Amino acid sequence: MAEAQTANRTIRLTVTRQDDPSSKPYKEEFEIPYRPNMNVISALMEIQRNPVNTKGEHTTPVCWESNCLEEVCGACSMVINGKPRQACTALVDKLEQPIRIEPMKTFPVIRDVVIDRGRMFESLKRVKAWIPIDGTYDLGPGPRMAESKRQWAYELSKCMTCGVCLEACPNVNDKTSFIGPAPISQVRLFNAHPTGEMNKEERLEALMEDGGIEGCGNSQNCVQACPKGIPLTTSIAAINRDTTKQLFKKWLMS
Repeated sequence: MAEAQTANRTIRLTVTRQDDPSSKPYKEEFEIPYRPNMNVISALMEIQRNPVNTKGEHTTPVCWESNCLEEVCGACSMVINGKPRQACTALVDKLEQPIRIEPMKTFPVIRDVVIDRGRMFESLKRVKAWIPIDGTYDLGPGPRMAESKRQWAYELSKCMTCGVCLEACPNVNDKTSFIGPAPISQVRLFNAHPTGEMNKEERLEALMEDGGIEGCGNSQNCVQACPKGIPLTTSIAAINRDTTKQLFKKWLMS
């Protein structure tokens, strides 16, 4: 009996689509067969297999991005039922239907729910979110981090550049140059590294420019939306303190 009920079940999805970056968005509805343990990615794959909408019209398959399918790569970020999140961990059984799928609005749309996250990657370049080792010779083992520091730094390293925190932040939009929560948290991570600390002042100076730390409005949406539970507001507070110290240091040295 249960198997028969499952066989007759369907899933309804409303997808906000866009044919190219310059065209207007439109909504298209789909109804697909239900399978146990489906997530939004598997639902989109079913539409890709049989791209027919609820009007019975053959249409183009929905375009989206995905890679790891285990909430590690951050590629499948989209807005699902009004909430920015990862599609791979959005289970159909836990979602209200019709499932509403939209692209994140903070970033330019390339097609359907595929977005250009270039704004975030450029911000990471701006703050030099890496450890500058040229690799021309063997440096040997690096200095060890204190265990108390390593534990919280590891939490920051879970960032998968999914962009969800930027989507949730009301201060990140096309009218502002605010760098966003993720790059700020990465500055804290790399400044805590024994080798990365060599560029600490350079990173802090970047955050003291327009669009840096001063753009945060303390809405705290980012920490609530982060799929990995990264303490973003704690990082922002810590960097706020560090940039203030850096500012006073510059005044004293001038």
